[in-house]
Amino acid sequence: MTLPARRILFVHAHPDDESVGTGATMARYAAAGAHVTLVTCTLGEEGEIHVPELAQLEAAHADQLGGYRVSELAAACAALGVTDQRFLGGAGRYRDSGMMGLPTNDNPRAFWRADLDEAAGLLVGIIREVRPQVLVTYDPNGFYGHPDHIQAHRVAMRAVELAGADAPAKVYWTAVPRSVLRDGIEAFAGAANNPFGGVTDVDQLPFGTPDEQIAAAINAPEQADRKTAALKAHATQIPPDSWLYTLASSFGAEFLGVEHYILARGEKGPGAGRYGWEDDLFAGIEAAVLV
Repeated sequence: MTLPARRILFVHAHPDDESVGTGATMARYAAAGAHVTLVTCTLGEEGEIHVPELAQLEAAHADQLGGYRVSELAAACAALGVTDQRFLGGAGRYRDSGMMGLPTNDNPRAFWRADLDEAAGLLVGIIREVRPQVLVTYDPNGFYGHPDHIQAHRVAMRAVELAGADAPAKVYWTAVPRSVLRDGIEAFAGAANNPFGGVTDVDQLPFGTPDEQIAAAINAPEQADRKTAALKAHATQIPPDSWLYTLASSFGAEFLGVEHYILARGEKGPGAGRYGWEDDLFAGIEAAVLV
């Protein structure tokens, strides 16, 4: 099989994470003809269910939510134009660990408990097959501290180490600039539908990256509709009154179509603006690598 010159790999913890955090980026590169691979580490069995008629699929009842979310993820990928989606080790190899500190963290199949080198070895196999020049995953805190996000970060970074000469040239971690959060807090101050709740200062949030630490901003407003469709595909997890839609209704494509990243590995390419943010995750990668 001959693959396109540009190849990018996204490593996410659960179905819906790809759409929320990186949907516009994935859609942009898929539309541009790059080979976009999504590796999802669990089925998201422990997620809440926001569709009442499906409530008994939850883990405490039929425990069928994971299987249902496979179909949601397939629909989301179709909306984003992504045709190469895989589950780490196959669907059901690792189970959703639930939120940090819950008994579900101790399930023998929980991703949080996975042997790091074993899980990373499974990812190395995909890296060597696809040979991506760019890999995208979470920061060491999994963006907001979910154990599966943290483990996805650990597995991805360990796989990069183990891949040796086959490792991607660049690795990015998802991020939200503090300036973006600050603007959002100010814009919704006093609003009845405030997605920030009672937060009045960016320092109250458990996440947020200083602007000078951001390396790339993918500005793809033309992909906002595709990202919205992908979010709607994850109906069990993202209710119609979600904060995502609240922000989108106020800022539209300006919100949904822009995603930010920290460069964790590789050389930063040319950028623009005050901090020289890249507008292409392949920026600076030599043409010889894009084969």
